[in-house]
Amino acid sequence: MCNQTGRCANISTNKDNTLINDDIELSSVRLIDEDGKPLGIVSSDRAKELAYEKNLDLVLIAPQADPPVCRIMDYGKFRFDKIKKEKESRKKQQSAETKQIQLSIVIGDNDFNTKLNHANRFLKNGDKVRVVVRFRSRQIQHKDLGYAILERFAAGCAENGVCDKPPVEEGRNLSALIVPLKPDQKKAKAESKQENN
Repeated sequence: MCNQTGRCANISTNKDNTLINDDIELSSVRLIDEDGKPLGIVSSDRAKELAYEKNLDLVLIAPQADPPVCRIMDYGKFRFDKIKKEKESRKKQQSAETKQIQLSIVIGDNDFNTKLNHANRFLKNGDKVRVVVRFRSRQIQHKDLGYAILERFAAGCAENGVCDKPPVEEGRNLSALIVPLKPDQKKAKAESKQENN
C-alpha cells in the first residue's frame, strides 16, 4: 500500500521490526528532520505529511522515549547502509579457531620442532592451539614426562602465545590450551627483549 507520493507503508526490507510510515499509530511524536534538526512535538499524522512531502519515510527510532522519537529519512538507504556496515564489521572480525596438536612423551626432536613451527604459525594467525600429550599403555605412569613436554612446547611458543590455564589431565591425555598474545602483550615482550639485549 503506497501513498500519493509513491512511498510505501511497509517496505519489504523491514525485517528488524522498525515501525515506519503508516505502521506508526501514535497520537504525537518528537520529530527530527532528515538533517538531524529537532522539529519539536507534532502529531504523527503531521509528521507523516512532512515526510511524504519530502518523498521520505517516517521512522520510529526511539519507541521507549516519552513522547516516542521519529525521524524523517530514506529508510531504504538507511537499511542498505546499515547492512553494508554490518558486513564490513563481520569481515574485520577474525574468527579464531582452535587447532589441535598431538604429542607423545617419546617424540623425536625433528617431529617436536615441526609441530612447534605449526603451532607458532597458528598462533600468528590468531588461532588457539590445544596441545595434547597422549599416553600409550604403561606411559601413563610417567605423567611427569608429559608435563615436561608441555612445558617445553609452551616455552617454544612464548613469542606468539601463552598457556591459558595449567595443563589438564583427561583420562590417558594431558592437554593445555595456548592462546595468541594480545597486541599489547606482544609489545611488552618486544620491549623487555630489547632491554635485555
